Amino acid sequence: MKQFINQFKITEGRNFSLKDFDTSFTAEYKKEDADKVLQELISKAVIIQDELYADKQSSLLIIFQAMDAAGKDSAIKHTMSGFNPQGCQVFSFKQPSSEEYAHDFLWRHYKALPERGHIGIHNRSHYENVLITKVHPELVLNENIPGIKNVKDLTDGFWDDRYQSIRNFEKHLHYNGTVIVKFFLHVSRKEQKERFIERIDDPKKNWKFSATDVKERAFWDEYMHAYEKAIKETATPENPWYVIPADKKWFTRIAISEIILHTIEELKLKYPVLPKAEKDKLQEIKAALEKE
Repeated sequence: MKQFINQFKITEGRNFSLKDFDTSFTAEYKKEDADKVLQELISKAVIIQDELYADKQSSLLIIFQAMDAAGKDSAIKHTMSGFNPQGCQVFSFKQPSSEEYAHDFLWRHYKALPERGHIGIHNRSHYENVLITKVHPELVLNENIPGIKNVKDLTDGFWDDRYQSIRNFEKHLHYNGTVIVKFFLHVSRKEQKERFIERIDDPKKNWKFSATDVKERAFWDEYMHAYEKAIKETATPENPWYVIPADKKWFTRIAISEIILHTIEELKLKYPVLPKAEKDKLQEIKAALEKE
């Protein structure tokens, strides 16, 4: 499993290129076995989640980033099924509100971080601030940042500082017990088109379709450049990226579940052990209950 995980893992961006990743890759897995494999992975992870919840020292932040129709929602639904909902928190980030624009770009994401013992899932994340804003820089003007009056003020230095802010943010979280797993679901442009058409043809999926998604499709190359740059600038050994093939949803879910399982296994969690005095007290309480 380690070799499989390392194939998608990016810990530094020096030689990283999205062109090196096959969006239709499925390893040695077969579609007919996918449900069974997925359930086995989830069952193992759920047991360790209970230890994470009881230990209350670490937290897990899972970030999903992708182009429209890459399968973020369904990946979250399938890979997190069976987990204890008391220990999970899911946030989907849309366009910032006026209150959120009145703060720095990390503010709303910091508020949504998982507490110790919990798993946080962010459907889109603080990375939108170097993705959609990179493709549509005029959006940055809504932040009312000092010295930024028009898009011409958004120099390379501005973006370098923003990447640095993200690295520092994630470094701080790591040193305070939050393990971050960043997934980029890498779908091909051809597969995205087919999924858009399916959403139009299937009445049950019409609600998923948005004309805005097709409009953003026209900026495909710009988005690929923005994703590649973001991953290059923010992949570190402590907070790596995983580029997950997303043309085959059944395999995408297996890959995500394997990585989540491996990540929480690496924490080597155990249930808390009570001090002797507290254990003795429990025995006294047990004895009293048995006498009732």
